[in-house]
Amino acid sequence: MSSIRLQLLLCAVVLVPNLNAQIDSSTKQLAHDIFKQLIEINTTDSVGNVTTASEAMAKRFRDAGFPEKDIYIGGPNDRKKNLVVRLHGSGKHKPLLLIGHLDVVEARREDWTTDPFQFVEKDGFFYGRGTEDMKDGDAIMATTLIRFKKEGFVPDRDIILALTADEEGGKSNGVDWLLKNHRDLIDAEFVLNHDGGEVQMDHGKPVALVVDATEKLYSDYQLLVTNPGGHSSLPRPDNAIYELAHALIKLQEYQFPFELNSVTRAYYEHMAKVKTGQQAADLQAILQTPPDPAAIDRISKDPTDNSKIHTTCVATRLSGGHANNALPGRAEAVVNCRILPGHSKQEIREELAKIFADPKIEIRYVTNAGETLDNIPDQRSFAPPPPRPDVFGAITSVAAKMWPGVPVFPTMATGASDGVFTMAAGMPTYGVSGVEAERDDHREHGRDERVPVESFYKGVDFYYQFMKTLTSAH
Repeated sequence: MSSIRLQLLLCAVVLVPNLNAQIDSSTKQLAHDIFKQLIEINTTDSVGNVTTASEAMAKRFRDAGFPEKDIYIGGPNDRKKNLVVRLHGSGKHKPLLLIGHLDVVEARREDWTTDPFQFVEKDGFFYGRGTEDMKDGDAIMATTLIRFKKEGFVPDRDIILALTADEEGGKSNGVDWLLKNHRDLIDAEFVLNHDGGEVQMDHGKPVALVVDATEKLYSDYQLLVTNPGGHSSLPRPDNAIYELAHALIKLQEYQFPFELNSVTRAYYEHMAKVKTGQQAADLQAILQTPPDPAAIDRISKDPTDNSKIHTTCVATRLSGGHANNALPGRAEAVVNCRILPGHSKQEIREELAKIFADPKIEIRYVTNAGETLDNIPDQRSFAPPPPRPDVFGAITSVAAKMWPGVPVFPTMATGASDGVFTMAAGMPTYGVSGVEAERDDHREHGRDERVPVESFYKGVDFYYQFMKTLTSAH
């Protein structure tokens, strides 16, 4: 039995306070109004304003009775100010930090069937940019703290909430800025990140509540091809666009090696018990030593599973040429990679060079701020922290009431989050959310982003019960 599985079994029983199983109408209205307000504040990097969202949430906390001394708004520039709010506890334990980003990915109105910056409810869903990633979580955490304050609940430790800028890109990452400039405001024993974890659904049936215990490493690379160009009436085989296209086809056809770590192995050990038929057999087969190549191939056809067992790299942007009647003298693409724990950004750049096998293609590193560099920082993702009995015990106890029989276990986030900064600062970080999400209907970063209405309200209910269980004196 793996150490992670053993520790989860040991922490599965926690005394749960007597909690109301359903949120009342006033709480539901509060959560709805906060969610709507956040969606309708444009917080994109290009034209949005995170400060506006921070100030709107600060007002809600003031109106709920939080004193000014426990509310901080600050950041490196006028558009990228972060909000930090503290709910004081008894001091029995060291503080707990909740993090969530207020910024969202760009969204164009012409791509959507609704206005991405209008909160729209239709067909049982809330639509809008950020409904999944992650203004639902921001609204849920804010609602929980406001609810605690109004009830007069005193947790056994301070609870700090940081709502921040530029997780999705930009030059002013809020968690990083707060750690470097105001560590005292957010210093904590451990961190809960609502931008991770979920109740996984399979055609309406909950199959697992997963907690992000580790995550992949994010890295962007610029591919650049240059040549003299020339007149389009005299085509040449070294056309920059053709050269780049050939490289991208090679990348599309390449698969990085199969790999499991302690977290993903524990995840698939659980999933093998949940699945049936060929899927269950394949999951068992990839857990063997050596794993079955045919099973790996079948499992890899599912995008979610593929991303958990391989490093992935995909072209996300493309540009080239300067005139319709001229050979392109320059073509470039951005390749986005999500790297399995234990591998570095430089290692993946070297692997890309082997895949392309073309010295004419320059591969350069693109920073989160959009700068293109020849040198790459020596960065790897962090080993997963050991599961905390109090965190996993509280999750398991509440989940047993809300989703009876559904297992709780750790997983690896296939994206990337601000947890990379808190983990680097020595604060164990876990992605926890009670929002239900269909395995095959993830629309974050895409068009018509949405979250089921009832899933959002169940997430509100779960988080309140989870946080009260976790921070009640024991």
